[in-house]
Amino acid sequence: MAVAFVLINTEIGAESEVLAALKEVHAVEEAYTVYGVYDIMVKVKAETLDKLKETITSHVRGLDKIRSTLTMIAVESK
Repeated sequence: MAVAFVLINTEIGAESEVLAALKEVHAVEEAYTVYGVYDIMVKVKAETLDKLKETITSHVRGLDKIRSTLTMIAVESK
């Protein structure tokens, strides 16, 4: 199982709309509005690394009103 955490900056005032759209993405396990430099934090899971990359590129980063993202692919978990 491949896992990534994605930090997202949205257009001003679009946090709730983007969060709702992210929750509709099948591979999104968790999504939160957060305070700080980023607006939203998302946990994404997929069967393979290739599917994970495809999901993040097409279904997460491709959403309207997302200005920028920072993706951290998990290497190991406990």
